[in-house]
Amino acid sequence: MQIFRGFHHPGVAPACALTIGNFDGVHRGHQAMLALLNSEARHRGIPSCVLTFEPHPRDYFAAALSRPELAPARIATLRDKLTELAACGVSQCVVLPFDAKLSSQGPQEFIERVLVRGLGARYVLVGDDFRFGARRAGDYSMLDAAGAACGFDVARMNSYQVHQLRVSSSAVREALGRGDMDAAAALLGRPYSISGHVVHGRKLGRELGFRTLNLRFSHWKPAASGIFAVHVHGLGEGPLEGVANLGIRPSLDPRDTNGGRVLLETFCLDWPQRLGDEGAYGKIVRVDLLHKLHDELKYDGLDQLRAGIARDCVDARAYFASTRRQTTRDRI
Repeated sequence: MQIFRGFHHPGVAPACALTIGNFDGVHRGHQAMLALLNSEARHRGIPSCVLTFEPHPRDYFAAALSRPELAPARIATLRDKLTELAACGVSQCVVLPFDAKLSSQGPQEFIERVLVRGLGARYVLVGDDFRFGARRAGDYSMLDAAGAACGFDVARMNSYQVHQLRVSSSAVREALGRGDMDAAAALLGRPYSISGHVVHGRKLGRELGFRTLNLRFSHWKPAASGIFAVHVHGLGEGPLEGVANLGIRPSLDPRDTNGGRVLLETFCLDWPQRLGDEGAYGKIVRVDLLHKLHDELKYDGLDQLRAGIARDCVDARAYFASTRRQTTRDRI
């Protein structure tokens, strides 16, 4: 999948089958929409294209109004969103910066400047609740009328449901917020995961006896937080079992290295000796958050923190042992 920041690039296809949205999480509803988009693109002999935005429009307005509570919890980083879009077979993705200029653009100007002149849309697929343009003044009827006038087809896809539940990014956020990782996986069609480069930290984990893999979560408000039993991919032939903390580490000084930033810190229960102490830095890994053990806790000192991590490791091992027993029973 080709990725472009904006559409003023010579590599952007002159015509495309297009869908528009934030696609946070790329859940099963998104996946169904992208499958239809790819089918329509092949039928027309043009590439499929996703138009998405960074930051999320609600992030922009929350910052502009100094009201952080308006910002939605973020399911996925931009990296993970683009990875999932590519996995769905999308040909190209255009990431538009959502700023004051774009937020004030009226619906008709957005159609003419972005869809027609910028992306050469020949087919536009949207969701049943799609709105666009300044003050969300544009709707499906307006887009459909513009398509008839400008020469592109417009289609609308109804909501996707799983067990009579409408699949949406909001539903995924709610599942992650209450720590229901099985419900989140059912909505996503895969375990909830976070990926990125392993970065250096203070090395406190080594002092405590629990060496961790640190990944930065680039948004300040993750949809999930707490302590999880996890699988780590990218360090060997198969997944490694581990326990991870996603959050801001309340037991540590906020002036510490990475202090105040959202981190995913993962301890592998059985560290591959071939990697040595430094072998994971710089590698891209994916961490599947499989089961929530508890919320983040604040410990009074390093001894209490060490004891807390040890208890989490015991609980994570018990979870994996139970999962293996259940898998064995299912096979029988």
